[in-house]
Amino acid sequence: MTDVLYIKVRGDHRVLSKSCHIGIGITKDGDREVIGFMIQNEESDDTWVIFFEHLKERGLQGTELIISKGLVSAIRKSFTNASWQRCQVHFLRNIFTTIPKKNSKPFREAVKAIFKFTDIDLARDAKNRLIADYIDQTKYTKACETLDNGFEDAFQYTVIGHSHNRLKSTKLLERLNQEVRRREKIIRIFPNRASANRLIGAVLMDTHDEWLSSTRKYIKFDQ
Repeated sequence: MTDVLYIKVRGDHRVLSKSCHIGIGITKDGDREVIGFMIQNEESDDTWVIFFEHLKERGLQGTELIISKGLVSAIRKSFTNASWQRCQVHFLRNIFTTIPKKNSKPFREAVKAIFKFTDIDLARDAKNRLIADYIDQTKYTKACETLDNGFEDAFQYTVIGHSHNRLKSTKLLERLNQEVRRREKIIRIFPNRASANRLIGAVLMDTHDEWLSSTRKYIKFDQ
């Protein structure tokens, strides 16, 4: 799972916005790990490729699935044999932003029902039925197109042999980001990049150690 946080750092007598790229992983044994972070000047395909290549140089290998909100181009450059799982939570938001809030409950509930399936064939059938019912209604046309175009990427977690709900979104990483934010807000503006690396690194190391010391598996994969 990958995501980015923006932080404020002093530099050259100015307060500058920096991007903090964070990656966490699930091992084949079902354990959670913080696999790395990197503070850079911005978020772009190039900076994500730099981050991904850094993780690979440090020993990351055997990657099967990458869960994120986007980053498709960078993921394909660095992980040619991995599948991209589009975060379902953010995908649903993208769909619902294109429809009117009033009198759209039946459509919303029908879309949500699709994402409760962990069998891609059943989900695909439900998606096709919904599109057939709504595509010709102007207020739902865009939403149907968005759903259809992004559907396969949103269900990749079901086709790699591990149909676990915890692999369909970036919720785990977002909770970690919230903890980083909680600590970062106390400082508000880091005096330099080194101090940002120290604090964020300490938070991530504490979380990493806590995860590894847990006696419970985050995911129990079928043997």
